[in-house]
Amino acid sequence: MKQIIFTEKAPAAIGPYSQAVLSNGILYVSGQIALALVEAGANIEDETRQVMKNILAILEAADMTFENVVKCSIFVKDMNNFAAINGIYGEFFTTNPPARETVEVARLPKDVNVEISCVAVM
Repeated sequence: MKQIIFTEKAPAAIGPYSQAVLSNGILYVSGQIALALVEAGANIEDETRQVMKNILAILEAADMTFENVVKCSIFVKDMNNFAAINGIYGEFFTTNPPARETVEVARLPKDVNVEISCVAVM
């Protein structure tokens, strides 16, 4: 059984997918981007912070917090931004951070600079 999680506090999906799916106590959060900020020319710190706020809004819609997150995947357009992204990411995971990988990719949806997804458990 699966429950679709949606909140208006995070961007709506830009394709045939859900913001998140809850199944058997596990929340799968789709990759989040900060499209409006990229279009406005924001810096990587602001873009990453907005992505993390999007994830928080989705977690809260499922009655969870960052404490529930067990795994994150970070996709970046330029690994030279790793330190800046990591710094902002660390503001949201101050203790007992989840498992994670960070991968540089050739291109991301809508030409954003960073996309982050996660898995959380109840």
